[in-house]
Amino acid sequence: MNRFKTFVCFIIIIEIALVGLCNGLYIYRASSGAERMDRVEAKRVVLEIEERQLTDEAIAQMDLSEYETIVQVREFVAGEVCNNDYVVDEINDKLYRIEYKHSQSFCGLIYMDCALLGMVLVTVVILLYVYQKVLKPFHAMSNLSCELAKGNLSVPIKEEKSKFFGRFLWGLDMLREQLEDNKQKELEFQKDRKTLILSLSHDIKTPLASIELYSKALSDHLYDTEEKKEEALQGIARNVKEIKQYVDEIVKASREDFLNLEVVEGEVYLTEIIKAIQIYYHDKLSVVHTEFYVEDVSECLVKGDTNRLIEVLQNVIENAIKYGDGKAIRISFEDEEDCKLIHIKNSGRGPEEAELPNLFDSFYRGSNSHGVNGNGLGLYICKSLMHKMDGAIYAENQAESFVVTVVVRKA
Repeated sequence: MNRFKTFVCFIIIIEIALVGLCNGLYIYRASSGAERMDRVEAKRVVLEIEERQLTDEAIAQMDLSEYETIVQVREFVAGEVCNNDYVVDEINDKLYRIEYKHSQSFCGLIYMDCALLGMVLVTVVILLYVYQKVLKPFHAMSNLSCELAKGNLSVPIKEEKSKFFGRFLWGLDMLREQLEDNKQKELEFQKDRKTLILSLSHDIKTPLASIELYSKALSDHLYDTEEKKEEALQGIARNVKEIKQYVDEIVKASREDFLNLEVVEGEVYLTEIIKAIQIYYHDKLSVVHTEFYVEDVSECLVKGDTNRLIEVLQNVIENAIKYGDGKAIRISFEDEEDCKLIHIKNSGRGPEEAELPNLFDSFYRGSNSHGVNGNGLGLYICKSLMHKMDGAIYAENQAESFVVTVVVRKA
């Protein structure tokens, strides 16, 4: 803020100095020009009188209207008071006083000063407006991100009156709410997980104790008949099966909770989704010299969550960037009954045909992923999101290309 104030003062001083410099140059040039004009016209008067050989009476009655600066021509009398500037010249062996006025006009200077001062005033107003409406509110908001980073999520973000940061603050408040919601869900998840662990650990103790007893009895040869041994083995198998069921419950709970994939059902124009994708990837792919072509699509209202649909297409395109040959990525469209098919094709061969059914499983990575960073969750997330939006996604190999098709339902 202090730097901005220093900058404003510097700009104002520079502009005032320029105003003063322009005034000085204008007055200097105007004065020099006026002085030359006065002397030139005085010489003209002298020449005219000499050529016309005018008498003193005629000189006193001369018409001086054609002269811009000459006021009067009179015989020079030493000591006579004169209110005008004058020069003394000898005409016909007599001295005459040629009185003149300066032709310098300050109208141009006034206009110039008005324009320059107006410029200074406009600059001051703009800088003050920027300070009051932009910098000052932004300075007041500068601690918001720090507060979010510290975890202070409960206090809503106040709307800024100037509206300049309306969308920014709205998005920041949405982020705060999302972080607060995630924090609450994380706490609930931790609580549920601990409850689950305690419950399962208690439940597992019983079959484990039974297995331990059966095992000890068998190892100590306490069962003297084959029937009792068989009964012990069946008890162990029964308890092992029970433990497996508990383990399956843990795995199922983990799969359901490790990703929080929420979808807000709604309707959106497909062109909005594609436009967002084009804006995001046009420059990114041009930098790496990858051809990016998006086929024209007619206006179409589809079902789904705007942000989630964009996320799905981004995940697919990111995969195309990582696993394609980097030459081209194309997006095309197709209608099929009440659905809209979005084809994302990248040049280069994809995974083997036998691997295609597994591509959308969690943590699965194809044979073409060696040496490429990834965790095998991108397409799994896409499949889960499209399933929640009543859509679908599938992949196929074509001639020298790999195509992922996203299926969305028309509204």
